[in-house]
Amino acid sequence: MGLKGVYPAHKKDGTLYFRSSVTYKNKHISLGSFDNGESATKAYYNALDILKGAYGITDYDPLMLLSHDKYITLINFRDNDVYIKNPVYLQNTYIEYYLDSDTVFKFDIEDIFFYSSHRIQRRKGHFFVADYGMQLNLRHRYGIKSHAVAGRDYVFINGDEYDYRYENIEIINSYNGVIRQKKNNRITYKAKILINGNYLIGEYESCTEAAIAYNKAADILMSKGFGKKYELNYIDDLSPSDYARIYTGLTISDKIYKLSGIH
Repeated sequence: MGLKGVYPAHKKDGTLYFRSSVTYKNKHISLGSFDNGESATKAYYNALDILKGAYGITDYDPLMLLSHDKYITLINFRDNDVYIKNPVYLQNTYIEYYLDSDTVFKFDIEDIFFYSSHRIQRRKGHFFVADYGMQLNLRHRYGIKSHAVAGRDYVFINGDEYDYRYENIEIINSYNGVIRQKKNNRITYKAKILINGNYLIGEYESCTEAAIAYNKAADILMSKGFGKKYELNYIDDLSPSDYARIYTGLTISDKIYKLSGIH
């Protein structure tokens, strides 16, 4: 057909479609597949305009024939001389990941390799990446537990829930079942466990004690076949003997023993 930047191709069933591509800084970049040559050509010229500087990072027009992902990829390549297949834009000290025009994550520059090869996905308000065949919750990667509550267990310091730079994330409660509380300028830690509702295990002077108390309650319940399989806390700064000493000495609520059938 002689359309610039456009190549006809056929699907397995013989249907004709058109591929569009552009070459920039000696790199051949695929722009996508289209049902007709005119759309493919428009995508090609959209790409040329972007690469020539006609558009900025926030100027994406949904009427363009290019996806938003491809738009960000082209602008980043144009501005930073680095081609990244995912919608990542390099800033001086951090990266931006554009899930869409309105959802922009920030990550430390050290995360560039991870997000260059891992695509963020969204399902029912949760964000995750596929990693070694598994779905990795984005917040888990930054130490935020599955059932953590914003404002109670963690905070984004600047108020931006999409800013995952490490300096912007404060983990308040890093263990399962542990809640930090402040009363009369004194900080203590409650341990709770979910058994058809939250049961109070006890109140402790340190988060480590509360985390071990949670483990103790979970061990008791699971040993009697009661409830679900609980995710235990891993305490990495205690020797086995110190862990065992604290575990043995901790007092937990009588309700846990009664629920498990231990009297």
